[in-house]
Amino acid sequence: MNDNLLFDFTVDKSTKTVYITREFDAEQSMVWDAFTQAELLDQWIAPAPFTCKTKYMDFKVGGKRFYAMVSPDGVERWALQEYTSITPKTHFAMYNAFADADENRELPGSEWDHTFSEEQGKTKVHIKIYNESLERLERILEGFTIGMKMSLANLEALLARLSKK
Repeated sequence: MNDNLLFDFTVDKSTKTVYITREFDAEQSMVWDAFTQAELLDQWIAPAPFTCKTKYMDFKVGGKRFYAMVSPDGVERWALQEYTSITPKTHFAMYNAFADADENRELPGSEWDHTFSEEQGKTKVHIKIYNESLERLERILEGFTIGMKMSLANLEALLARLSKK
Protein backbone atom coordinates (compact mmCIF):
# COMPACT_ATOMS: atom_id res chain seq x y z
CA MET A 1 0.00 0.00 0.00
CA ASN A 2 1.28 3.46 -0.91
CA ASP A 3 1.21 5.47 2.33
CA ASN A 4 1.62 8.73 0.40
CA LEU A 5 -1.87 8.50 -1.09
CA LEU A 6 -4.70 10.47 0.48
CA PHE A 7 -7.22 8.51 2.49
CA ASP A 8 -9.86 10.25 4.59
CA PHE A 9 -12.83 8.52 6.22
CA THR A 10 -15.22 10.79 8.14
CA VAL A 11 -18.58 10.06 9.76
CA ASP A 12 -21.03 12.87 10.53
CA LYS A 13 -23.81 11.34 12.60
CA SER A 14 -25.68 14.67 12.76
CA THR A 15 -26.29 14.44 9.00
CA LYS A 16 -26.27 10.59 8.85
CA THR A 17 -23.49 10.86 6.27
CA VAL A 18 -20.17 9.10 5.67
CA TYR A 19 -17.52 10.91 3.61
CA ILE A 20 -14.68 8.98 2.03
CA THR A 21 -11.88 10.48 -0.03
CA ARG A 22 -9.36 8.05 -1.44
CA GLU A 23 -6.52 8.61 -3.87
CA PHE A 24 -5.19 5.91 -6.19
CA ASP A 25 -1.96 5.75 -8.17
CA ALA A 26 -3.83 4.98 -11.40
CA GLU A 27 -5.45 6.73 -14.33
CA GLN A 28 -9.00 7.93 -13.87
CA SER A 29 -10.41 5.69 -16.61
CA MET A 30 -8.98 2.60 -14.89
CA VAL A 31 -10.41 3.59 -11.49
CA TRP A 32 -13.78 4.41 -13.11
CA ASP A 33 -13.86 0.97 -14.73
CA ALA A 34 -13.11 -0.70 -11.39
CA PHE A 35 -16.21 0.98 -9.90
CA THR A 36 -18.52 0.46 -12.88
CA GLN A 37 -17.76 -2.99 -14.36
CA ALA A 38 -19.07 -6.05 -12.52
CA GLU A 39 -16.11 -8.28 -13.40
CA LEU A 40 -13.74 -5.75 -11.77
CA LEU A 41 -16.01 -4.84 -8.84
CA ASP A 42 -16.26 -8.49 -7.86
CA GLN A 43 -12.47 -8.65 -7.57
CA TRP A 44 -12.11 -5.93 -4.92
CA ILE A 45 -15.34 -4.88 -3.22
CA ALA A 46 -15.58 -7.76 -0.72
CA PRO A 47 -13.30 -7.59 2.33
CA ALA A 48 -11.43 -10.86 2.90
CA PRO A 49 -12.34 -13.57 3.67
CA PHE A 50 -15.63 -12.68 1.90
CA THR A 51 -16.06 -12.81 -1.87
CA CYS A 52 -18.47 -10.95 -4.08
CA LYS A 53 -20.69 -12.23 -6.86
CA THR A 54 -22.76 -10.03 -9.13
CA LYS A 55 -25.92 -11.70 -10.42
CA TYR A 56 -26.50 -8.85 -12.89
CA MET A 57 -25.43 -5.28 -13.48
CA ASP A 58 -26.88 -2.76 -15.90
CA PHE A 59 -24.81 0.41 -15.47
CA LYS A 60 -27.13 3.10 -16.79
CA VAL A 61 -29.51 5.59 -15.21
CA GLY A 62 -32.39 3.47 -13.90
CA GLY A 63 -30.27 0.33 -14.24
CA LYS A 64 -29.49 -1.93 -11.32
CA ARG A 65 -26.79 -4.11 -9.85
CA PHE A 66 -27.83 -7.12 -7.79
CA TYR A 67 -24.99 -8.78 -5.94
CA ALA A 68 -24.05 -10.75 -2.84
CA MET A 69 -21.22 -10.73 -0.38
CA VAL A 70 -20.49 -14.39 0.27
CA SER A 71 -18.99 -15.61 3.54
CA PRO A 72 -16.37 -18.39 3.61
CA ASP A 73 -19.11 -20.85 4.64
CA GLY A 74 -21.32 -19.83 1.70
CA VAL A 75 -23.80 -17.50 3.40
CA GLU A 76 -24.94 -14.83 0.93
CA ARG A 77 -25.81 -11.26 1.97
CA TRP A 78 -27.57 -9.62 -0.98
CA ALA A 79 -27.82 -5.95 -1.93
CA LEU A 80 -29.58 -4.06 -4.70
CA GLN A 81 -28.25 -0.84 -6.18
CA GLU A 82 -30.14 1.44 -8.56
CA TYR A 83 -28.18 3.99 -10.58
CA THR A 84 -29.77 7.45 -10.36
CA SER A 85 -27.21 9.64 -12.14
CA ILE A 86 -24.20 9.00 -14.39
CA THR A 87 -21.72 11.39 -15.98
CA PRO A 88 -19.20 9.10 -17.71
CA LYS A 89 -15.73 8.93 -16.13
CA THR A 90 -16.44 11.65 -13.52
CA HIS A 91 -19.57 10.93 -11.47
CA PHE A 92 -22.28 8.45 -10.63
CA ALA A 93 -24.89 8.18 -7.90
CA MET A 94 -26.95 5.23 -6.74
CA TYR A 95 -29.43 4.09 -4.16
CA ASN A 96 -28.26 1.05 -2.18
CA ALA A 97 -30.27 -1.29 0.04
CA PHE A 98 -29.79 -4.72 1.49
CA ALA A 99 -32.14 -7.27 -0.08
CA ASP A 100 -33.15 -10.89 0.07
CA ALA A 101 -32.25 -13.40 -2.65
CA ASP A 102 -35.47 -12.47 -4.49
CA GLU A 103 -34.48 -8.78 -4.75
CA ASN A 104 -36.91 -7.56 -2.08
CA ARG A 105 -35.27 -4.52 -0.50
CA GLU A 106 -34.76 -4.20 3.23
CA LEU A 107 -35.36 -0.51 3.87
CA PRO A 108 -34.09 1.95 4.90
CA GLY A 109 -31.15 2.21 2.53
CA SER A 110 -28.51 4.75 1.58
CA GLU A 111 -27.70 7.17 -1.22
CA TRP A 112 -24.16 6.94 -2.62
CA ASP A 113 -22.54 9.73 -4.61
CA HIS A 114 -19.17 9.06 -6.33
CA THR A 115 -16.98 11.74 -7.92
CA PHE A 116 -13.73 11.00 -9.78
CA SER A 117 -10.91 13.41 -10.69
CA GLU A 118 -7.34 12.98 -11.90
CA GLU A 119 -4.26 15.07 -11.30
CA GLN A 120 -0.72 14.13 -12.31
CA GLY A 121 -1.61 10.49 -12.93
CA LYS A 122 -3.34 10.00 -9.57
CA THR A 123 -7.09 9.59 -9.29
CA LYS A 124 -9.09 10.92 -6.37
CA VAL A 125 -12.44 9.36 -5.55
CA HIS A 126 -14.88 11.21 -3.30
CA ILE A 127 -17.72 9.09 -1.93
CA LYS A 128 -20.59 10.60 0.03
CA ILE A 129 -22.99 8.12 1.61
CA TYR A 130 -26.22 9.47 3.07
CA ASN A 131 -28.07 6.99 5.28
CA GLU A 132 -31.82 7.30 5.54
CA SER A 133 -31.73 6.15 9.15
CA LEU A 134 -29.31 7.06 11.96
CA GLU A 135 -30.18 3.77 13.66
CA ARG A 136 -29.14 1.87 10.52
CA LEU A 137 -25.92 3.87 10.24
CA GLU A 138 -25.00 3.21 13.87
CA ARG A 139 -25.85 -0.50 13.56
CA ILE A 140 -23.60 -1.12 10.55
CA LEU A 141 -20.92 1.55 11.10
CA GLU A 142 -18.17 -0.51 12.76
CA GLY A 143 -18.31 -3.38 10.28
CA PHE A 144 -18.82 -1.01 7.35
CA THR A 145 -15.79 1.09 8.32
CA ILE A 146 -13.50 -1.93 8.62
CA GLY A 147 -14.89 -3.54 5.47
CA MET A 148 -14.70 -0.39 3.34
CA LYS A 149 -11.09 0.27 4.34
CA MET A 150 -10.20 -3.34 3.44
CA SER A 151 -12.10 -3.10 0.14
CA LEU A 152 -10.32 0.10 -0.89
CA ALA A 153 -6.97 -1.55 -0.08
CA ASN A 154 -8.09 -4.45 -2.31
CA LEU A 155 -8.84 -1.92 -5.05
CA GLU A 156 -5.39 -0.38 -4.72
CA ALA A 157 -3.82 -3.83 -5.15
CA LEU A 158 -6.05 -4.62 -8.15
CA LEU A 159 -5.17 -1.33 -9.84
CA ALA A 160 -1.47 -2.05 -9.31
CA ARG A 161 -1.89 -5.47 -10.98
CA LEU A 162 -3.89 -4.03 -13.87
CA SER A 163 -1.40 -1.24 -14.52
CA LYS A 164 1.40 -3.83 -14.91
CA LYS A 165 -0.46 -5.57 -17.75
